[in-house]
Amino acid sequence: MEKIVNINKTSRKPKPNWLRVKAPNSKGFFQTKSLMRGLSLNTVCEEAACPNIGECWEKKHATIMILGDICTRACAFCNIKTGKPQIVDIKEPYNVARAISKLNLKHVVITSVDRDDLKDGGAAHWVKVINEVRKQSPVTTIEVLTPDFRKKIGSTELVAKASPDVFNHNLETVPRLYRKIRPGARYYTSLRLLERVKEINADVFTKSGIMVGLGEEKDEVIQVMDDLRSANVDFLTIGQYLQPTLRHAEVQNFLSPEDFHNFKVQATARGFTMVSATPLTRSSYHADEDFRMLKEKAKIKKQLNS
Repeated sequence: MEKIVNINKTSRKPKPNWLRVKAPNSKGFFQTKSLMRGLSLNTVCEEAACPNIGECWEKKHATIMILGDICTRACAFCNIKTGKPQIVDIKEPYNVARAISKLNLKHVVITSVDRDDLKDGGAAHWVKVINEVRKQSPVTTIEVLTPDFRKKIGSTELVAKASPDVFNHNLETVPRLYRKIRPGARYYTSLRLLERVKEINADVFTKSGIMVGLGEEKDEVIQVMDDLRSANVDFLTIGQYLQPTLRHAEVQNFLSPEDFHNFKVQATARGFTMVSATPLTRSSYHADEDFRMLKEKAKIKKQLNS
């Protein structure tokens, strides 16, 4: 059986040049950080050690993480703490909406830890957050990046009926690697969640993403694309996996920018409305720009057809 962690490793594979980023030190970065701390909010940018944090926070684009900073799962790729979660903060929906208003965001991505300890997996709290954001920032489009709500009957439906503009749930990797990389989840549970969202609310855009460099084969990535299109998923993101610490799953290989371009070509040919495939692509990276561009295309198409 393959090990989930690499506690015997003393070093990590050196990153190629196209994965090197500058340390964050801009004025905008520290302003965003100060706002998050002042409202007692967590961000996946920090908790997951995202390489794009400097660029995004300089633009005051932070991905807010709700329901605490301790996850009930222990995925081999993820840097978020695992353990007994905190009590749900009833002030969080207001504080999240307040931060979005202060940042004057046109599009926001909100995610959460897994909360298997809660009867609904945190779904009711998700709805409160969405509703409060709509109240304080009615023109802001909302993208949710949810957990799988595994074994939480009715939770996916509850969040989908709150009508976020984009419902994102990541498959993360190919089915063969789930036992090693994402042992607390099931590939077809996640796939069915995305399909179910479309059944509940056809007007919501669905989105998913995977990491590459974990030992998957290219034909397995193509099969994931086909599975997602069969589930009517609209948007796809593909990025390079980076090992957060020596205790996490090891990077098996670094794919080249050309490899990512080829994935984008394959995904676009399969009919995804939006595809982001680069080494530094993450679920929320440039999500605001991508969604704005999509709306502009839709507007132009409507004008041409009228």
